[in-house]
Amino acid sequence: MKKLSLLVMSIVIATSCDNDFENINTNNNVPTAVSPDLLLSGVIRNTVNDQVNEAWGIGNIVVQHTAKIQFVNEDRYLWGERNGVWNSVYGNLRNVQNIITSAENAKPVQNNYLGIALILKSWLFSIATDAYGDIPYTEATQGKLSGLYTAKYDTQESIYAGILADLKKANEILGTSSEAVSGDLIYNGNITNWRELANSLRLRYLLRISNKRDVSADVQSIVGNPTANPIFINNGDNAVLTYLAAAPNQWPLYGSRVGSFDEFRLSKTLGDYLTKTSDPRLRVFGRPTEASVKAGTPAIAGVPNGLEDTQALSFNGGPQGVSRVGYSFACLVCNDAGQAAPVPNVARGLIMTYAELQFILAEARERNLITTGTAEAYYLAGINANVDFYKSIVPSSYGIDLTLPTNFFAQTDIAYSGTQTEKLRKIGTQKWVALFFNGLEAWFDWRRTGFPTLNVSASNLNGDKVPVRYIYPVIEQSLNGDNRAAAVTRQGADVINTAVWWDK
Repeated sequence: MKKLSLLVMSIVIATSCDNDFENINTNNNVPTAVSPDLLLSGVIRNTVNDQVNEAWGIGNIVVQHTAKIQFVNEDRYLWGERNGVWNSVYGNLRNVQNIITSAENAKPVQNNYLGIALILKSWLFSIATDAYGDIPYTEATQGKLSGLYTAKYDTQESIYAGILADLKKANEILGTSSEAVSGDLIYNGNITNWRELANSLRLRYLLRISNKRDVSADVQSIVGNPTANPIFINNGDNAVLTYLAAAPNQWPLYGSRVGSFDEFRLSKTLGDYLTKTSDPRLRVFGRPTEASVKAGTPAIAGVPNGLEDTQALSFNGGPQGVSRVGYSFACLVCNDAGQAAPVPNVARGLIMTYAELQFILAEARERNLITTGTAEAYYLAGINANVDFYKSIVPSSYGIDLTLPTNFFAQTDIAYSGTQTEKLRKIGTQKWVALFFNGLEAWFDWRRTGFPTLNVSASNLNGDKVPVRYIYPVIEQSLNGDNRAAAVTRQGADVINTAVWWDK
């Protein structure tokens, strides 16, 4: 009887354990699925902040918006691995793919979330392919879905075809489902704005590849039918992340060490151009030197890019004779003597702006890729839009008057006149100004157009050549060696001077 009782008890216990096994071993604090709204906010915040940091660390330098006075290897083109873009894009694309999967599996399909995810996917892949060239695309982010962990590298030409197709699809499906979008830090769920971004990005990327194929029909089809293909119509449509006054969602550089921040200064290339044209944006991008303020004659003076360490640190009498980066972009303790701490959320994290779009349209019209509007009108609208953008965000307490001089547009360097090449140079140069702190976008555009002329320093370490791509992460040689090797064989040597497809 005793043995029988023990047997019954064992069966009961075993059955109980079996019945409760799944519940006991499920951690309710570790979700197996996350809703699109929670994923969306994280993707936007992470990727835009990474865009800001990449602009600060290299983008502004290579296009000579800023220059370095210490630790100058980047400025002299002594580039090793620059894996920030690779890690950011592929790290965040996992959650973009999760949004896509969740939206497609919903009943009914959540086309609003799907459309936004396709836009973010397209934007992120464009950054990666423009930085590296051929990259994993069609087989990327498939580890969770299909167990594929060594993705092939697609050609940049095919990647751009996919990017443009996804943006077109996003424009077509947005607004065709009824779910409200939450977690949207850019447009607060405004679907029309997302459609405008999709089509504005299409124009950016069509122009990017316009030296490789005829894009005129595609560009005109967008511009000529704003009902079906809405694009930005003013600064209110800008795709920007507005930061908060409180941590941790302040301007990403706000918590920087003052020493690290002050390694970067206004570039002489940008400073001289804005000074020559009496452009008030000069005071947004740079501050009067400490030496000139002390002397009672405030003046903004940049430093040439690419000087070696001793030259850079001693230029114009040393750091006090070179302008720091503008107060709107400064860190908490980066205020000048006797000046209040900077406002923590003046600057914006940029994806794309109305000003950039106007310069795209100006170039497209000047090159007869479109028949809508006039190149001059688009060009002037681009300048005014960028000035107005800074008027709207720079606090009055900074004392920066952004009123354009009365003769500003009549100046030789500004007036829309001259040969077609001269007009395209003016468009490209003003676009370059407007792309300040927009990640790597100014570098990508300079590589395509050659505008403006960049001054390669005699102290550069790259054979008098401005780099035109990043090298692949070295770890790819061991993790995905065969696919990387195939891409290098096809594209060219894995060095910073090998042009990508659209740049050849």
